[in-house]
Amino acid sequence: MNNKTLTGREKASYGLGAVGKDMVYMLSASYILYYFQDIMGVSAYAMAVILLVARVFDAFNDPVMGVIVAKTRTRFGKFRPWLLIGTLTNSVVLFAMFACPPALNGAGLIAYAAIFYILWGVTYTMMDIPFWSMIPAFTRGGEERENLTALARSCSGVGSAIVTIFTLLAVHALGSAFGGTSAKDIERIGFKWFALIIAILFAVFIIITCLNIKEKSSVSMPAASVKDMFVSLVHNDQAMAVVVTIVLINTAMYITSNLVIYFFKYDLGGSGWYNNYTLFNTVAGAAQILAMMALYPLLRRALKIANTHIFYISLAMSVIGYIVLLLFAISGSKLLAVYLIPGVLIMAASGINNVLTTIFLANTVDYGEIKNHRRDESVIFSMQTFVVKLASGIAAFVASITLGILSLSDKATTTAQQTFDFASAVSLAQKMGLRLVVTLIPMAGIIIAFFWFRKKYILTDEKVEALANEVAHLHEKQK
Repeated sequence: MNNKTLTGREKASYGLGAVGKDMVYMLSASYILYYFQDIMGVSAYAMAVILLVARVFDAFNDPVMGVIVAKTRTRFGKFRPWLLIGTLTNSVVLFAMFACPPALNGAGLIAYAAIFYILWGVTYTMMDIPFWSMIPAFTRGGEERENLTALARSCSGVGSAIVTIFTLLAVHALGSAFGGTSAKDIERIGFKWFALIIAILFAVFIIITCLNIKEKSSVSMPAASVKDMFVSLVHNDQAMAVVVTIVLINTAMYITSNLVIYFFKYDLGGSGWYNNYTLFNTVAGAAQILAMMALYPLLRRALKIANTHIFYISLAMSVIGYIVLLLFAISGSKLLAVYLIPGVLIMAASGINNVLTTIFLANTVDYGEIKNHRRDESVIFSMQTFVVKLASGIAAFVASITLGILSLSDKATTTAQQTFDFASAVSLAQKMGLRLVVTLIPMAGIIIAFFWFRKKYILTDEKVEALANEVAHLHEKQK
């Protein structure tokens, strides 16, 4: 490993790539269900099947991609070629996915949604695995890796927040500017052009990353078979502990992000529901960014709190946020300001969790190398990509089934109808069902994650530092 510390240019380039990457991911994770179910008219149950099948497919695709990356040998390294190829193809697929021909209906429409969503997952995996796998290859363990990971996750949060805050505003503005006449046409056209803008920014940002980040690790290992890789991963109990935790907390978060737009549209309602939704996302997104850039460093650097303890604090913030949200919703309050409180708590906790789970996973690379005598960063980080998408799929499946059972769907066909208060036509039982799914299921997932992580994860700060020194010594002997 090269002992030279990371330059500001390298950090900025990697962070910029993280911004673009998560802009794309958040657009798909948060709006694919809304786009095809509420705008294009695919049934909620069909979307549930599509999203679930896509994730099962990824169960095979993601680890295989990790192995492909691990075995790649080029003069540009093993990560950057796939990062570039995956980014360019994913950009094209993203635009096509949100540019569904309006004439399609029935089986053709369902097939279009299924094909492009699966293609999107494949190409996203192609770039996401090498992106995160690069961290151990161009950073030293301990503080440098931790700081770079925190920076990258903070930048990811910025990318997510940009999409969370601006999507509906941009969609309505672009849809109107490019000829949309009815409410559905405005959103359909708006999503197409907004997806194109995000795709272009994504490609440009990752190209900058590829130009300025180079692998520094010179560790040479014999190529492993797929079986060897899986065995190594299964034997890395700490990687598995983190992976299960990521699935639980991300599923909770994605159920919320998939259904919160329906909560504003069909429960809180009002003729200007999407303005309230945008303001809510703006405040919550800002809280997420500040939590990653200010709250986490404050707790970690200024107050010297251990990472595991910060993680427990963030889980507690999430649970408190969901309890407050449920109480306000049950009370029937329509006041937007009160919903900002749980929004800030939940999203700030999500920001901290994003940083910490990546740090925890990166630490398991060194642990696995010492324990299993293999450095399998690509395979371990391929699991991160897989479990995040698995969580997204489970959440979207739950959200789709919920929408199907509650029969929540936009019936407006004209611009005038878009100002209709959609909540006025929704029964109290439907609203109560939506409130319970949005709060109780995520809360249960987070509580289970807490007990699982507390029992299984053993890599304390002191243990991580000792592992980093042991790995550095081992690499010196291999030179």
